[in-house]
Amino acid sequence: MIPILSPTPDNIRRAAEALRRGSLVAMPTETVYGLAGDALNPKALARIFEVKRRPFFDPLIVHISERSWVEKLCHQIPDGARTLMERFWPGPLTLVLAKRDIVPDLATSGLDTVAVRMPSHPVAQALLQEAGTPLAAPSANPFGRLSPTCAEHVAADFSDGIDCILDGGPCAVGVESTVIGWEDGKPLLLRAGGIALEAIEVVIGKVLEKTSATPVPQSPGNLPWHYAPRTPLELWNPGDSLLRANSGLLWFGTETAPRGFVHTENLSPKENLQEAAANLFSALHRLDHAGLSCIYAQILPDVGLGRAINDRLRKAAAAPHLAHEGDC
Repeated sequence: MIPILSPTPDNIRRAAEALRRGSLVAMPTETVYGLAGDALNPKALARIFEVKRRPFFDPLIVHISERSWVEKLCHQIPDGARTLMERFWPGPLTLVLAKRDIVPDLATSGLDTVAVRMPSHPVAQALLQEAGTPLAAPSANPFGRLSPTCAEHVAADFSDGIDCILDGGPCAVGVESTVIGWEDGKPLLLRAGGIALEAIEVVIGKVLEKTSATPVPQSPGNLPWHYAPRTPLELWNPGDSLLRANSGLLWFGTETAPRGFVHTENLSPKENLQEAAANLFSALHRLDHAGLSCIYAQILPDVGLGRAINDRLRKAAAAPHLAHEGDC
């Protein structure tokens, strides 16, 4: 059993020592819990891929404690990237920038760019400072499955392979970071996330949107399916007839819960997209443990954080088991 530790100074030091030895630690961030390892240690990076069962072609995000690390890790930094750092760091924004040789190829899946962000969660910041090194930290869950937004989610998914789990409470944002890269000098949305695209465009102007998934992802979260519960998930619109008995519903809004579902989870009765994002993965975890045959999920308004939520739901619905098990 992996110990869950309160983030006291002594436990932060213990976790930092484990990271310096090349071990892994689950840490809270404002987005989701991350499976952290020394981003400059190839053996620790390999351990992340092994423990998560993550394909080596899917690059990692490198987390830093202060802006000075950007110059050490990256070069040819666009002016727009510096503007976004000033506005949104620390926070749920990842920037994909040209990497320096100090960054191991394993962290970037062989790409010449590295994904970097500065988390705002105080426990993540304390751990980064104490460890004295950038930390690669993909979500602390088996690859492709539901992201963890509390320490208990991590403990339920792993029985070994991690030195400890630092318990920083529920994640305030609840969905992964927004990822911005650059293509021919123009900003490009690589993944919708915890900062709305509209807020980014207010700061740097029009951002291009990636049109399709590529065989070699430029950033995490670019594969055709991801974020999937073990229970098959199907997208749902109000008025759809039920396709299967013993079903649950993930929904959104002020109306009365639809009838016919065994278990329902309302992401935000107030129709607040920020609240919905914070509740997304916890609600999906509850539905996934409710003994259902199928989970139906309502698509939200595709604006602001709704864009990030819908991205997760569409990718969860595309999980391979839906194609061959016929559960939905």
